[in-house]
Amino acid sequence: MYRENAWLKYTEEEKKQVMDFAEGYKEFLSFGKTERLVTKESIELLEKHGFKNAASLKSVKKGDKVYFINKKKNVCAFIIGEKPLEEGLRILGAHIDSPRLDLKEHPIYEKNGFALGDTHYYGGVKKYQWTTIPLALHGVVCKKDGSVIDVNIGEDENDPIVGITDLLIHLSADQMALPLAKAITGENLDVTLGSIPVDKDEKNAVKANVLRLLKEKYDVEEEDFVSAEIEVVPAGKARDYGLDKSMIAGYGHDDRSCAYTSLKAILDTDAKKVSYAACCILVDKEEIGSVGATGAHSLFFENTIAELAALLGNQDALFTARKAMQNSYMLSSDVSAGFDPLYPQVNDPKNAAYFGLGIVFNKYTGSRGKSGSNDANPEYYAFIRKVMDEANVNWQNAELGKVDQGGGGTIAYILGNYNMNVIDAGIPVLNMHAPMEIVSKADVYEAYRAYLAFLIA
Repeated sequence: MYRENAWLKYTEEEKKQVMDFAEGYKEFLSFGKTERLVTKESIELLEKHGFKNAASLKSVKKGDKVYFINKKKNVCAFIIGEKPLEEGLRILGAHIDSPRLDLKEHPIYEKNGFALGDTHYYGGVKKYQWTTIPLALHGVVCKKDGSVIDVNIGEDENDPIVGITDLLIHLSADQMALPLAKAITGENLDVTLGSIPVDKDEKNAVKANVLRLLKEKYDVEEEDFVSAEIEVVPAGKARDYGLDKSMIAGYGHDDRSCAYTSLKAILDTDAKKVSYAACCILVDKEEIGSVGATGAHSLFFENTIAELAALLGNQDALFTARKAMQNSYMLSSDVSAGFDPLYPQVNDPKNAAYFGLGIVFNKYTGSRGKSGSNDANPEYYAFIRKVMDEANVNWQNAELGKVDQGGGGTIAYILGNYNMNVIDAGIPVLNMHAPMEIVSKADVYEAYRAYLAFLIA
């Protein structure tokens, strides 16, 4: 169903299914505040659904369900299909990192009676949006003895929260005269950690008290932060949004809404219906260019396909992997910019993504002259249209704002470099990259249905 409001087609029973599906997603989103936590939760769900860790296997066969892990930040799940691997896969690829603040390697300092945590922002953020809101600390501290300590402060209702202060309106005349992009600077995005001194005679007594508390709770020393990864993220659970509860407000819809629906699709796919091998890959670092060992530019995915080929008994596993990727069809499962009625001027209305119309297909993203875009082949787009319509999926098309208005990108072009057919397919979002993003429950559900149909196409 092309560009029609999904809510109008649902029966009362189907509306209940949409709402029930949203509850599972809200739980996933509320827990998965970091890429490590999403990976952990994904592995638990995969194992509950019969997927086995490929590291423990010596061979696989048709109908088997397996998964691979990379550095606790990537998950790649497969259902082995009827056709030989070299004939291609049906791939769903989403990213599980989101814009945030990271504590620096030497983060804790004292200033004018406050202990503060020095941060460096990650990804594209509007800095002013991160002040005066409840924030939590999530991550790991890796000690020299090899132990890894999980940190989670601010999610339990009995936990304290942290935050970033802003000037009171009474004294902010100079600040208010600055351009929006300069009113809050990156070096001022430091979180308040405490204000009680441990001893009046001790230098930096407030900082010392915070370090004492961390030592008591986590057995962490100040020097351990050099080998830590602590992310500062919005505190609290995802919530229903709107009086009709038609939407979900939460942190990290970009891109965990597509990660969850992609993962759920492969979990719910009947192995007996899989012709081409079905795949769901969750990657990291998309918000900073898909770089590094856990980003889409990494060789992890290619190596994983080669390992899978070897487990299937192929003699030249790398050649098989290259053939498989070349013949694959992929949906780059990433969100799109939803049309905001308060800011209509940034969109071409006939090529915008609207809430409630279902999954969004972006033939191209990029900026200006489609720079950095995958720009999908029309033959492949026609195939996708057919699959969606035959499955009665609500879908729409869009581009990311008016020409020369701005732009953005996804991992689509990276996988396109393997000569596979790729198109962006995701969920429209309002407030993208803000601490509180908004999605429609109908769009989340239709994306799940679209991904289900694609995996068996």
